[in-house]
Amino acid sequence: MHYIMTFVWSFLLVAMLNYVAGSIVGTEFDFMAGVTVSIVLAVIVLIITAVIPDESPADV
Repeated sequence: MHYIMTFVWSFLLVAMLNYVAGSIVGTEFDFMAGVTVSIVLAVIVLIITAVIPDESPADV
């Protein structure tokens, strides 16, 4: 479920950014570009969460 929700949120955010940036520049909305970038973003986010340790830092 974690992977699915990561993709859903990345898709929604990238699609919104794609639409707004395209409107500002004056180009038409490209759905497949948003899907491609959202998949890449979801993979990057999942890799970052896998690399960062879950345990809290030790008391010094």
